[in-house]
Amino acid sequence: MCNIGTNADVFNPQILYALNCKNKDYIKTCYHSHQNVELSYVLSGTVTYNVNNSIYKLKKGDFMIFNPGVYHEEMLTPGEEAHELHLGLDNIFIEGLPKNYLLKENSPSLVHLKKYKEKFDYLIHQIVGELEENKAGVDILLKAYSMRLIVLLLRETYCADGKQEPSPLNFKSSEKSTVVRTIIAYMNKNYNEDISLDKVAKATYLSPVYISKIFKEETGYSPINYLINIRLQKARQLLESGNISVKAAAEGVGYRDAYYFSKLFKKYYGFSPSKLIKLSK
Repeated sequence: MCNIGTNADVFNPQILYALNCKNKDYIKTCYHSHQNVELSYVLSGTVTYNVNNSIYKLKKGDFMIFNPGVYHEEMLTPGEEAHELHLGLDNIFIEGLPKNYLLKENSPSLVHLKKYKEKFDYLIHQIVGELEENKAGVDILLKAYSMRLIVLLLRETYCADGKQEPSPLNFKSSEKSTVVRTIIAYMNKNYNEDISLDKVAKATYLSPVYISKIFKEETGYSPINYLINIRLQKARQLLESGNISVKAAAEGVGYRDAYYFSKLFKKYYGFSPSKLIKLSK
């Protein structure tokens, strides 16, 4: 079985937008790029794209992938019509590629699917149907269909022409560091909230098992112990002001039980929060 460059622990793309666009007559979008990856598919008609100053004339069934930072604009000449689907996707990590890349750098944006073309086209039309019906649960189905689209693309890329299975998934250290920095930023922003590993996983679209693994590799701490460190450092800053009670300091950093907070604080610093208040006066 071919390795497609990712696995279930890290594969959890976020849909930023799904646009079902019907344009006609003259139109020209601004020349722009994205931080996310964008997938554009022509459902009917014809349209012209300028991609990094290369011109592409697209027709029904043509498909483009715009990696982050790839500049592009869409143009319709008078009398032209085009029905397109644009998908903006974030939080994509593929082995050997920067975050949110689905193609190697400097690859042509126009993608020619062979083996999975029929299945890919079917999923595109399923997405469009869901967008037009807009029924309950549409967001769930859009994510499911988009995940299937990406897997088909990766199968075509990694498993074409009998290519041998690459080495097991192993993110570069820089990519792991990016994920861990994102988690730490989330903790620093929300340390005073009720945070659990499951909530961190949901916020970062990664599995709890994967988060625990790479976080320990990168920091030497488990995610929860790192969060405790953040909370207790913030609590000490509050207590050293001398204008706050132990209970208020505990609640200010996310602990509803002042007794538990005091025990944790003393274990970490070697003295109680109440003693710190006295010393700070």
